[in-house]
Amino acid sequence: MPTPKRREAETNPRRPVKAPETRKEAYQAYRERLDRQRGRGTATSKALRGVPQDEARYYRPADFGPARAFARDYVDSRRTASEFFLPFSILVILVLFFTPPGVQFGVAYGVWPLMMLTIIVEGVFTGRKVKRLAVERFPDDDLLRGIGMYAAMRQLQFRRLRLPKPKVKVGNRPELGGR
Repeated sequence: MPTPKRREAETNPRRPVKAPETRKEAYQAYRERLDRQRGRGTATSKALRGVPQDEARYYRPADFGPARAFARDYVDSRRTASEFFLPFSILVILVLFFTPPGVQFGVAYGVWPLMMLTIIVEGVFTGRKVKRLAVERFPDDDLLRGIGMYAAMRQLQFRRLRLPKPKVKVGNRPELGGR
């Protein structure tokens, strides 16, 4: 749709939205806005299929869809070095503070870059594999864009702090994850 001419835009100004006066009105307006966003025919409503209704309100828009659920299950079914990045980083900082200069040099120029390289390589391989498998399994899903980065970022988080919560135990296959 083309941008309206200035004359047309001035003849049809936007009306100011009246702010709710009570908490009840604010909550009602919020629920109506959510219902409109999740209405029929939108990408979000298509993606909500398969998500239990009581859980749907806790999902971010980036978490919707069967392909994203597969990516989460794939990452959650494996143990990786990336999920230990934060504790390792804290350990490296402590070593840099409390050790002699020779050890600091070895950690700063040897161990730390090796860990960073490991995380990057692991993220690239995981992202590519998840994207390839998701395209094979969900060819008609319109939410496949960015699924590799989604999986790589989820892989960096502590398992216990991942949202939505992991539904697949480590070692189980993603197909058998209960979805």
